[in-house]
Amino acid sequence: MKRNDFEKTIQQLFGDELLKEDDEYGFTNTKDGDIQKIGYATNLSIETVEMAIAQGVDLLLTHHDAWDFIYGLREACVSRLKQHNIGHFWIHAPLDFVDFGTCTSLMKMLEVDEIEAYSTYSEADGELPGIGEFTTPVEFEQLAKRMRGTLNEPVRAWKNNAQPVKRVGVLTGAGHSSALIREAAERGCDTYVTGEATLYSIQYARYAGINLLVGSHTFTEIFGVESLAKKIAELNPGVEITELIESHFELNH
Repeated sequence: MKRNDFEKTIQQLFGDELLKEDDEYGFTNTKDGDIQKIGYATNLSIETVEMAIAQGVDLLLTHHDAWDFIYGLREACVSRLKQHNIGHFWIHAPLDFVDFGTCTSLMKMLEVDEIEAYSTYSEADGELPGIGEFTTPVEFEQLAKRMRGTLNEPVRAWKNNAQPVKRVGVLTGAGHSSALIREAAERGCDTYVTGEATLYSIQYARYAGINLLVGSHTFTEIFGVESLAKKIAELNPGVEITELIESHFELNH
């Protein structure tokens, strides 16, 4: 696969509407030659770059670019990528709001039966969580255990009502604002799932009587990156994909 084939694939998968904000995706480094092996992860970090080098990856595909406030990280990563002629492409908001993206992929992993609404973004409403339902209600402790097994990490759980889980709101990563939890509650959700929590989100969920399940930012979003990598491989036969498995650094301490 050539670089222009990869770019055409991204355009095909996301379309003009989701790609209109060009500061939400792009290359931080391009490589010479064909892309035969793609390594995917949630984050651009020294850890994922070193795994890409060790595994002979041609293109590192991530959800996140290096954040500007992790000072110097992007430059350090790009330097290592250049040394080893490895490309890097990241795609943030478009992957959160496409129908096969981060929220939808996590709901599927949690065995939600029906997705009523995808997570969306608009200038008028801002971010909105995805909404899903279980055909047969699930006990909260059972869903928490399922999420821990799926993410392979110590998910935090606050049970704030007595009913089994029927309707969930999901916004992966930093979907922890009390406004988003309120939106889910107003849309009839009894449980909210996200990848970060603050004092305000925990207190508001308790006040509103909506259960709260919180994994890590990284591992609530990895399934969306995996879904994208698989679609790229399906559309470009011969391209190999491999997960660059990050450490569970967010919840281990």
